[in-house]
Amino acid sequence: MLPNDPVILLSYVNTKLRDEYPNLSELCAALDADEASLRKVLAELDYQYNAERNQFIPEALN
Repeated sequence: MLPNDPVILLSYVNTKLRDEYPNLSELCAALDADEASLRKVLAELDYQYNAERNQFIPEALN
């Protein structure tokens, strides 16, 4: 189950991407998470997924 707090979710997802999953799609499949919903929640914090870095980064850096 993913954290409900958006800031904790950001940290959790980026840690999982760094340590366990090669991309966002695989993370979502393994955790049974909806990728579009995850992207939407983190976009509200002005973070977007960057495939090259395999992490969510501030929109200004993307």
